[in-house]
Amino acid sequence: MPEGAGFTRYLPGIRLMDPGKKNRGARGGDHHPAGWKMAKIILAEDDNDMRRFLVKALQNAGYDVISFDNGLSAYQRLREEPFELLLTDIVMPEMDGIELARRACELDPDIKIMFITGFAAVALNADAAAPKNAKVLSKPVHLRELVNEVHKMLAA
Repeated sequence: MPEGAGFTRYLPGIRLMDPGKKNRGARGGDHHPAGWKMAKIILAEDDNDMRRFLVKALQNAGYDVISFDNGLSAYQRLREEPFELLLTDIVMPEMDGIELARRACELDPDIKIMFITGFAAVALNADAAAPKNAKVLSKPVHLRELVNEVHKMLAA
C-alpha cells in the first residue's frame, strides 16, 4: 500500500471506533447504522473483578453482554432468551462451566461456546464431555486477545 493510504475493515456485529471519540460501548447511547446487529453474549464467571473486566471489554467492542456469577443463574437466563455466544469459566459454584455448556447446547445447538479458564486441561480432556467446537482460552488472557477470539467465533 502506498504511504499514507489506509483501509477500512468491516466485521459482522462490530462497531468501529471513531479515532477522535471515546468508544462508549453498547450501552453508551451511540447510534448504529441500519441493519447493524449487536451480538448477544452471556458470560458466567465467578470472580467479580474478572467478570467486570470481561464485560467492559466486550461492551466496548460493541457486544450486548449479560453476566452471571455462577453457571446455574446463567443457565436459567439461557432458558429465557437466545444468545449467540456463551463465554464461561469452568470452575464455578452451583454448576460448572462444562455442564453449563452442555445444557446450553441442548437448548440451542447453534450457540457458540468459549471457555476462559485457568484449567484448560480440564476442558480439553475428552472425559469432560465439553462441546466439541468450543474454544478454550487460558487465564490470564489479554482482553484484546479475548475480543479478537470472540470476533472470530461470531464471524465464523
